[in-house]
Amino acid sequence: MATRRRSLRSLLPFALLTAGAAYALASWNWCGRWEESAPVLRGQVKAEGPLRAGAAKVAMVPPFPIVVAGYPPPRPEASQANPPLHARAIVLQAGEARVGLVSLELLLVTAPMVEQIRAAASDLGLHGVLVFASHTHSSFGGYDARVVSQLVGTGRYREDSVGVIVSAASQALHQAAAALGEVSLEVGEASDAGFVYSRTGGEAPDGALTRAVFRGAAGPVAELLFFSAHPTLVPRQREYVDPDYPGRLSELREAQGGVVLVLQGAVGNASVAFNEGQGVERAAGFAQALSGLVDKAAPTATPGPTRLALARAEVALPRPDASRLVPSLTRAAGDNFLCYSAARTAEVSALALGPLELLTVPGEPTMGAGLVLARRSGATRVLGLASDYLGYVETPELVAQAAGESKRQYYGPALLERLSGAAQVASAAAGFTPQP
Repeated sequence: MATRRRSLRSLLPFALLTAGAAYALASWNWCGRWEESAPVLRGQVKAEGPLRAGAAKVAMVPPFPIVVAGYPPPRPEASQANPPLHARAIVLQAGEARVGLVSLELLLVTAPMVEQIRAAASDLGLHGVLVFASHTHSSFGGYDARVVSQLVGTGRYREDSVGVIVSAASQALHQAAAALGEVSLEVGEASDAGFVYSRTGGEAPDGALTRAVFRGAAGPVAELLFFSAHPTLVPRQREYVDPDYPGRLSELREAQGGVVLVLQGAVGNASVAFNEGQGVERAAGFAQALSGLVDKAAPTATPGPTRLALARAEVALPRPDASRLVPSLTRAAGDNFLCYSAARTAEVSALALGPLELLTVPGEPTMGAGLVLARRSGATRVLGLASDYLGYVETPELVAQAAGESKRQYYGPALLERLSGAAQVASAAAGFTPQP
């Protein structure tokens, strides 16, 4: 026994030296310097004329068995979908401008996935394709190669998972383009703050819902619903993938005709407040109640011709910042870990559609951040979870206080300012009406 103790004592200095070397190595600035540059316009189109639209939805069948994304480990593995998951698309055309919108019943989308979808639709003559995630926390994973994402939310990366998503999105876009026909645009709004609440403080969500209906001669062709609330109603430990309330709401509304895309607004600090039912019944009940709010958003026709514009701006992002996410002693190591997965640039897009001026960002802006982005760009609505996923976007004031959703923001306090700069460039190119 004494000999063993002496042996362990002799190993102690080596262990301490090894631990110290590992700490120093992890704390080295592996991130390097992140260059700051002005936002750059990457594409734009602007036209006016009679509006045409086509829409389609395609089943998105995961390569079972597949991990259920949305939460940290341990994660269940799904063997089937109940109800089914879908990719939905709408193609819009006015004059010479033609753009596509895709909604995927996923936790998030990635920039490589979006580029593959755009490449698959390159034969359709589209001037741009915007891809959104419904943000359901009960869909399948495996499509994000970033280490942080694999650990925190989406599980082990699988090429076949990406292939399923790209194929479904491409089919939906092609079917939508083939169905193009003349439509009128109708827009309505309603709100009920009782549907949502702020889980972390900050600007309180208002429960606002915007509805855009594309109506053809035979009835609705498509409908866009903009609403802000986390789809986390389906129980976490469940051996099925599930579209949560956005998928159920789409199915409910599609019974009346057309294809319905549910897109998330400034959602970072908005959670649901619907407490009726248990399990999946709660998601179904929320969708049913929210459908009633959609009915209250009675749409009115907008006079033609319709303007359609899309502009995309790229901006350099600030350096990742783990100071609010990890203990202070591991701050440098946390920064390095985030840098390994973090994007260095982001795409912000501005879409003008009749009276709607929509700004899209690749993350989850809180209500406060959404108000800043709207004010800086003139947007009537800010949409998140588009084109990529950067994490949360909080106001610099709350980031400095480590308050609000800043503990889930991967980048430094300059993130909102950088995105706002890109928003101004994109919105100006799309012809947004400046706010006073």
